[in-house]
Formats: sequence, C-alpha cells, structure tokens
Amino acid sequence: MDLEDAGSSMRYLIRDRDGMYPALFDAVLADAGIQVVFTGVRIPRMNAIMERWILCRSKSDRRW
Repeated sequence: MDLEDAGSSMRYLIRDRDGMYPALFDAVLADAGIQVVFTGVRIPRMNAIMERWILCRSKSDRRW
C-alpha cells in the first residue's frame, strides 16, 4: 500500500544521520517529493523527543 492509495501525503521525513541509510534511499524520497530532515549531531535522545512532539501534535489536530 502506498501513501497515495491511502489518500495521505508526506512532506518530510525526520531521521538520524546513521550510515545504514544509503544515498539511494534519499534519492527515492526526493523523487517522491519528500524532504529529508536530519536530527542534530550527537543528540541521542532527539528521535524520542521528536516522536513525542509529533504524537502530541497529531492528537491536538484531531477534531472530536
């Protein structure tokens, strides 16, 4: 299933600077129109902080 099939879109991908992501990974995302945003250097807790922020943001965007 693609994001387009689900009726959603993605503009940004926040990821760390790990070497396990090849340059081809970024090229595929760029072709899909997704901008890669890197976390800060030497900030091991950055992923957890961003996940918490995104979760809070998505909950506040919901309309009940």
